[in-house]
Amino acid sequence: MAETATSTVGTDTYNYKVVRQFAIMAIIWGIVGMTVGVYIAAELAWPWLNFDIPYLTFSRLRPLHTNAVIFAFGGSALFATSYYVVQRTCHVRLISDKLAAFTFWGWQLVIVLAAITLPQGFTSTKEYAELEWPIDLLMAVVWIAYAIVFFGTIAKRRVSHIYVANWFYGAFIITIAILHIFNSLAIPVSMWKSYSAYAGVQDAMVQWWYGHNAVGFFLTAGFLGMMYYFVPKQAQRPVYSYRLSIVHFWALIFTYIWAGPHHLHYTALPDWTQSLGMVMSLILLAPSWGGMINGIMTLSGAWEKLRSDPILRFMIVAISFYGMSTFEGPMMAIKTVNALSHYTDWTIGHVHSGALGWVAMITMGSLYYLIPRLFGRELYSIKLVEVHFWTATIGVVLYITAMWVSGIMQGLMWRAVNPDGTLTYSFVESVQAMHPYYVTRWLGGVLFLAGMLIMAYNILKTVTSPQVAEINDTIPAPALAH
Repeated sequence: MAETATSTVGTDTYNYKVVRQFAIMAIIWGIVGMTVGVYIAAELAWPWLNFDIPYLTFSRLRPLHTNAVIFAFGGSALFATSYYVVQRTCHVRLISDKLAAFTFWGWQLVIVLAAITLPQGFTSTKEYAELEWPIDLLMAVVWIAYAIVFFGTIAKRRVSHIYVANWFYGAFIITIAILHIFNSLAIPVSMWKSYSAYAGVQDAMVQWWYGHNAVGFFLTAGFLGMMYYFVPKQAQRPVYSYRLSIVHFWALIFTYIWAGPHHLHYTALPDWTQSLGMVMSLILLAPSWGGMINGIMTLSGAWEKLRSDPILRFMIVAISFYGMSTFEGPMMAIKTVNALSHYTDWTIGHVHSGALGWVAMITMGSLYYLIPRLFGRELYSIKLVEVHFWTATIGVVLYITAMWVSGIMQGLMWRAVNPDGTLTYSFVESVQAMHPYYVTRWLGGVLFLAGMLIMAYNILKTVTSPQVAEINDTIPAPALAH
């Protein structure tokens, strides 16, 4: 579909202020969240680094790290790109500038409150949903405002067609609202303490219905919206198959929501529920790889661009990591594989191949495309993007291979038994064997964080440049293809 030839600079046609704010904060929060991640990775290798200070212990900082990278970094990037894409593809300004501004400041307040409360130990103990009830309520209000802005803008669009990226953004917004509200239902007993409305195995079931779909919708569907807009833009090619993008959407949205029980294999959850989660996880492989193929094949006829365009390389490598992670996930959901992988660092490697390789790298590529157009400045240095790409890629590979090897080793050590039935290794011996892999994982994290700092410097020099440049954002839009 074609876009209007409206300039992205010096015009009141679109609201770019809120997009700029979220885009810059995504980079800032990315540095904060990844710094905390590198620090706690160092604590696993060298435990004395907590200095016996409660606020610096792994248990306090780990939820701060996950909330910062998912909701602060990832969330800000999703707000920025969705607000940009919905305006560009619908040919209208956001329905309410004030409500959009509220979502920005409200979201930043949520993040700051998380940064204050989590190190103090105020937590609901639910993974990816650790924030206590007052912050949960604020989060819900901001998210509903976000939905009003997004869907209100689509409702007043000037073109009848709704581009596929908006379908993914829309599904992510609706589903996250439902997941967050129902998983966070709780009975408050004080300002910073509450008890879940659910108990026992039902609580676990609801938590992993939420937890896996936080991955499936917040960290997948939303970022697929990025892929479907920014990859065709950067490649200057139409989406490989528009029909496949629609099949990808509906198959993914239907299937993902059922996969949560694979987190609860070999627990008190009914066996049929575990098996259902496993089967749906295996089915999920098809739409996931359909989307990956669609993204990569968008480069058909333009493969040579990968040699000279590091921004496009970020995007294509990200899609490759998406394919790899969505193959590995269903395999790990198989009960016999899960018997080895469950509770090991193999799971950590899998999560980060998706989080760093897919989510972070598609975000970085999208922001490199977006920010020069938002600020009307040429990107300061393509060479620095190249350096960032290799730093980040090497960092991810070091991280995930260390965790894969160590995780499989962990699982095998825990299962090893002597002829008389006693355990071959004590738990402490398995922890001791992990040390070199923890050091390698930390090194991978350091490299990835270094890449983020390079990006921040490059973007700072870009937005503060006195040289104004009108950068074309109208050729060719992610057009309809076969």
